[in-house]
Amino acid sequence: MKTKDRPEVINAIAEARAQGDLSENAEYESAKERQSFIEGRIADLEGKLGAAQIVDPAELNAEGRVVFASTVDLENLDSGEKVTYQIVGLDEADIKESKVSVTSPIARALIGKSAGDVVAVEAPSGLKEYEILEVRYV
Repeated sequence: MKTKDRPEVINAIAEARAQGDLSENAEYESAKERQSFIEGRIADLEGKLGAAQIVDPAELNAEGRVVFASTVDLENLDSGEKVTYQIVGLDEADIKESKVSVTSPIARALIGKSAGDVVAVEAPSGLKEYEILEVRYV
């Protein structure tokens, strides 16, 4: 964004200014809006990167409790279906990769629990109960 998008939008603003009256120049307004979006996104990403911490799950010592970065094997008590989730940050969450955000309802229900515990999760389809089969730090 800094090396490609920012220079492009600066050039677009310069070209729009060269066309004259800015009060009725749609290209200028569009370029200024795009610039505002790009600058906001750059600031957002820089803030996230500046505050980021690398967590190695293998180095966790949570005594078998579910914590951030742990991997949890669950069994749905209604259907018997078994699932595995890793608790990750908001930006890393990807349900297709079985990674759930620490802020998700299922992660919030699991945090602090241990193998053998039963947790209730309010899902869009209704209340679901899961038994924690295993907690791993991998």
